[in-house]
Amino acid sequence: MLILPDKLPRVGTTIFTVMSKLATDVGALNLSQGFPNFPTDPLLLELVTKAMRNGHNQYAPMAGVPALREALAQKTADCYGISYDPETEITVTSGATEAIYAAITAVVQPNKPTPDEVIVFEPAYDSYVPAIELNGGKPVFVTLAPPEYAIDWQVVANKITDKTRLIIVNTPYNPTGRVWTADDVEQLARLVQNRTIFVVADEVYEHITFDGRVHHSLMQHPVLFDRTFVISSFGKTFHTTGWKIGYCLAPKTLTAAFRKVHQFLTFSVSTPMQYALAEYLQQPDPYRNLSAFYQQKRDLFLQAISGSRLRFTPAEGTFFQCVSYADLTNESDYDLALRLTNEIGVAAIPVSVFYDQKNDYNILRFCFAKDDETLLRAGQRLSQFLVH
Repeated sequence: MLILPDKLPRVGTTIFTVMSKLATDVGALNLSQGFPNFPTDPLLLELVTKAMRNGHNQYAPMAGVPALREALAQKTADCYGISYDPETEITVTSGATEAIYAAITAVVQPNKPTPDEVIVFEPAYDSYVPAIELNGGKPVFVTLAPPEYAIDWQVVANKITDKTRLIIVNTPYNPTGRVWTADDVEQLARLVQNRTIFVVADEVYEHITFDGRVHHSLMQHPVLFDRTFVISSFGKTFHTTGWKIGYCLAPKTLTAAFRKVHQFLTFSVSTPMQYALAEYLQQPDPYRNLSAFYQQKRDLFLQAISGSRLRFTPAEGTFFQCVSYADLTNESDYDLALRLTNEIGVAAIPVSVFYDQKNDYNILRFCFAKDDETLLRAGQRLSQFLVH
């Protein structure tokens, strides 16, 4: 019998697959995996059909359709006042996850006497660490705790060594819902200045911030611009997660290294969808109105669970809300997530899975990117079940 060496011995099936499958099997309301259950704008769908009928059905250029890269350059300039060259500094990818992998691969160098180190803030989106390890790197964790998930920058400074090659940033932050402040960005810039340290900025929720908060993109800081891969996603912005189209913005030299990897991961991305997105981006209202749209959903969900004994700090951004059940039961977050799915038909994600050591703070993460009826039904079930 042939035995295949396991490059990721600590990794099993992702929690998103586990919980979504269970939700489907038992007919539960799926507030676990981060995807909307409401329709995409019909205009965007019509633009895809138009692109197909116009013959845009063959391979796209490796870096992305020029019209889309040009539209992204204009959008970035409008939103952040930063200019990227669409020809040499913008790359369309097969979702943000591919972009994150390509950026990590471009930076982390294998076959060294000691591995490159990558600083990861945890709880962390679950693709970061496997990508680091597959590329021969060593994750170094900065552990953040609820309810604030605030960063102690002295702790970060203490983690930096001469082997530190990369820092991964996620703002707005999945799963915590926290949004980095301008001071957070400044503190990071001070730490990496005069060091050969690169940054991957996962900013896929850039247009989803609440209560007047502003998204501070790392591209806007002059120290960080030159060393940062800024990654975002159309899926989160336009309710099209199944299209798996993201992009990476980075200076020319970083983009050249990034594209060397990207061309052998997916090479190119769905052509008609790129043409549709390029045309759709000419109208900024869909992303300019996104924060208000999701703040209404956050508030609706929190009002719906207000009768329970769940404790929460309203999410500052993203479409996720973390809640504490510490006043209700001592069972693990994983066990409670399974029980809620099976017994009342509401699926959530146990936040411990996003920690390297599976730190269990009795926190569940719910996705409120759902239609209002689903949020109200979920809130009613949770309130009835978790009231004692």
